Amino acid sequence: MDDDKFTKEVSCLMRVKHKNVVRFLGYCADAQGKMLDYEGQKVIADERQRLLCFEYLPEGSLDNYINDASCQLKWRTCYKIIKEICEGLSYLHQQNIVHLDLKPANILLDHHMVPKITDFGISKCFDEKQTRAITKNLCGSMGYMAPESFDGVITFKSDIYSLGIIIIEMLTGQKRYDEIDNVSILFQEKG
Repeated sequence: MDDDKFTKEVSCLMRVKHKNVVRFLGYCADAQGKMLDYEGQKVIADERQRLLCFEYLPEGSLDNYINDASCQLKWRTCYKIIKEICEGLSYLHQQNIVHLDLKPANILLDHHMVPKITDFGISKCFDEKQTRAITKNLCGSMGYMAPESFDGVITFKSDIYSLGIIIIEMLTGQKRYDEIDNVSILFQEKG
């Protein structure tokens, strides 16, 4: 990641403060000179390392609760988690941030099962009046990407599509559930 991208990501994370978004604590950047081979010759080059530090969330990811039948969440807990993910995502969108990789593995839970959106590695910070971007790079995780993402179109709707997939998985207790007609049956079984 070049300096401009790193600076932009850190400044983007610094302005995000919401109970349903993982708290950014700080960063560390270091550069050290190293002797490296380059086109058959030894050259001195700077090797940069950058680390981002976030709050620790002990209950792990939402993904664990969807995949593990023994950890299946009760309806009230599911509702609370879904509502709070929506609040966190709404806040990000109000800050002109498109997450682009919203999935259960990127939603961490604290001791009280409060969900916090994390992993802003590929997120996009839009300018104030910007509502879309076009990219040549495919962004996101398969199964959670909106169809328009495959054409390189990035909008806030991309995250809403991912949120819908997460809600279906939470209600059915199954990953990548194909038969939408049966979602209500599985949801009723959840009680």
